[in-house]
Amino acid sequence: MYMYRQKIEDLKAWQKSLHRKPLIVRGARQVGKTELIKEFGRTQYQQTAYVNLDNNSRMVALFGGDFDVSRLIQGLKAETNVDIEPDNTLIVLDEIQEVPKALTALKYFCENAPQYHIVVAGSLLGVATHQGVSFPVGKVDYLELAPLSFREFLLALGEKHLVEMITSLSVDQELLTSFHDRLIDYIKAYCYVGGMPEVVVSYAEQRSWNEVRRIQNNILFDYANDFSKHTPEASFARRIEQVWRIIPSQLAKENAKFVFGMIRAGARAKEYELALAWLEEAGLIRRVNRLEASRIPIMSYANASAFKLYHLDVGLLAAMVRLDERVLLEGNQVFTEFRGSLAEQLALQELQVDGGLDICYWAMDGQSRAEVEFIVQTGSQIVPVEVKSEINLRAKSLAVYMNKYQPRLAVRSSVANYKKTDNLYDVPFYLLNNFFQNIQNTE
Repeated sequence: MYMYRQKIEDLKAWQKSLHRKPLIVRGARQVGKTELIKEFGRTQYQQTAYVNLDNNSRMVALFGGDFDVSRLIQGLKAETNVDIEPDNTLIVLDEIQEVPKALTALKYFCENAPQYHIVVAGSLLGVATHQGVSFPVGKVDYLELAPLSFREFLLALGEKHLVEMITSLSVDQELLTSFHDRLIDYIKAYCYVGGMPEVVVSYAEQRSWNEVRRIQNNILFDYANDFSKHTPEASFARRIEQVWRIIPSQLAKENAKFVFGMIRAGARAKEYELALAWLEEAGLIRRVNRLEASRIPIMSYANASAFKLYHLDVGLLAAMVRLDERVLLEGNQVFTEFRGSLAEQLALQELQVDGGLDICYWAMDGQSRAEVEFIVQTGSQIVPVEVKSEINLRAKSLAVYMNKYQPRLAVRSSVANYKKTDNLYDVPFYLLNNFFQNIQNTE
């Protein structure tokens, strides 16, 4: 079962670019990189020369020689039995981390043979391929692939018309109200299932919560195995796993700022910073820094030492905390469990769908302990986004921020219906991505 991925449109744009370079598709393991690239080759090229570099001694030997592009092309022709032609052939090198010198070779394709269309992919790309090889800085393009977004999840379930409704250029409030409950039910399911392709396919075909959880647990097990497989020493792998395991409890505490002391008594940042960086580069966690001043550009005012950590995928987070499927039937409990951490995770993923938004969080020390989950920069605007896990929409923290900084508009995201009151917008979770897309389109 092929599932439509929005990133295929980015691949089409890369294909047509006059300044095209070899493309590295980055993303965590099992987010669907290979399937996306193969579908791109199948639909946009006459032929695809696909090579899996995993356990491939012939490719180790090929890229272990010189980087003469004509020699490399001859080797790839022999390996794939494809008559590679620049204009109609997509060259795909999968699992590139297994042959690091293949990554170096991309520089020579860029400089000496830009007419070839070449895409590479591999798990843990940002981590495993930097060691002992020359990285082709400035000679490659990048594409980030995340788990399926909510709209891609709906498409996988056959809900094309619902997707058209929530991605329209204008919000039809009356129409949304009519389908609000149905969309919220799907959002609940998405919080449990998440966006890992294998999990979504299983849910689309079987609608079995048990099977969903079984596959999720397998993915989590595979990730844990990667910690030791791709790290040089056992103590470092152990620190990575300690950070990984603590994320759910960190998100669930009242002040979600990451505290190293929760990992173990006396833990210090310097002991675990490399483990954090490893998980980030592997695409398994998302770091959101605290905003010190609400000014443009917000990333210039982000405090690198104060941050919250989020998971790769809301469904995997639900699996890690052993969320019971029965909460899906009990009102909006799925959003309130674990102090609303699933709701926060969901909101962040939807904000990051298109990758064009800078995101921080804001907190004000003092008796009020006001905290706004996300501060989003889109173009010249800074937009606070408060995430509410309940229908009760009293937003004290958001009010504190608005009084202090007077933003042009503010967002409250929850399960409530869409509504606008002056410059405050109530935006349901399912509409959050589209809301910011529309802001960008009107800038």
